[in-house]
Amino acid sequence: MEAPQSPADTAAPATAGASAAAVRLTLTSPEQTQELGRRLAKLLRPGDLVMLSGELGAGKTTLTRGLGEGLGVRGAVTSPTFVIARVHPSLVGGPALVHVDAYRLGGGLDEMEDLDLDISLPDSVVVVEWGDGKVEELSDDRLHVVIHRVVGNTDDDRRTVTFTGIGPRWADAGLAGLTA
Repeated sequence: MEAPQSPADTAAPATAGASAAAVRLTLTSPEQTQELGRRLAKLLRPGDLVMLSGELGAGKTTLTRGLGEGLGVRGAVTSPTFVIARVHPSLVGGPALVHVDAYRLGGGLDEMEDLDLDISLPDSVVVVEWGDGKVEELSDDRLHVVIHRVVGNTDDDRRTVTFTGIGPRWADAGLAGLTA
């Protein structure tokens, strides 16, 4: 993994409510993406909302699989595309992982309310793939993770991952330590 190369790499985007600088790093394999998820899990606590964005095949579920391993939850973390949401209870007394795939949901928060994420959020870590424009109202504090991959006919496994903490929860959460 490569650490940010310049101050421009760590500049916070013009996102309302952003309280922490963005942290950006480059990964070169799915294994590194999963390991990044395990490291991120150490920063997470009950009530955290993590929004994952990126192209199809970018590694959102791979990162979430690492989160599940790092949180010590039950069950294999796989894409919840067809079931919309899966709950993985903790095996170690920590928070459950609620893994949501909002790809097929188009109704914004109204449609998401049927999943009762607001009830799960205080006691769980909620990870929502494809949540942009759909779950921001669940919490003033959230972590937005954007994964970009090289597109086109290529064998290039490089991913650029950008973490942006929004709200006071993420001001001193230690996101910069993910580059180590």
